[in-house]
Amino acid sequence: MGKPDTRRLDKAIQQTNRKLEAVRNREMWPLDGRERRAVLAALASGSYRITRGDSAGRAERKLDTAWQSAETRLVAEIAALHTERQRVVNEAATARAAKKTSGWW
Repeated sequence: MGKPDTRRLDKAIQQTNRKLEAVRNREMWPLDGRERRAVLAALASGSYRITRGDSAGRAERKLDTAWQSAETRLVAEIAALHTERQRVVNEAATARAAKKTSGWW
């Protein structure tokens, strides 16, 4: 029995890490629909307030909260993928050990 097949999980982890970096750089492409709407709504609200001469403090807080929620979602996704990868590796090790102990010498 060879090594466990974790290529799919490794690729998903790598892709999610790229998305997390993009969110930290305030790029829009990795956001899901709800997060994208929240960011755009906060931007629109803030720009409307500024053109009226008001403070955009609340809109800035909403914008920061939207980015933070996207970052939190991606961190949780990475943690889940790492946990799943570890489970696959542990299963393969258990199967390998069971195969070795069941053999007759």
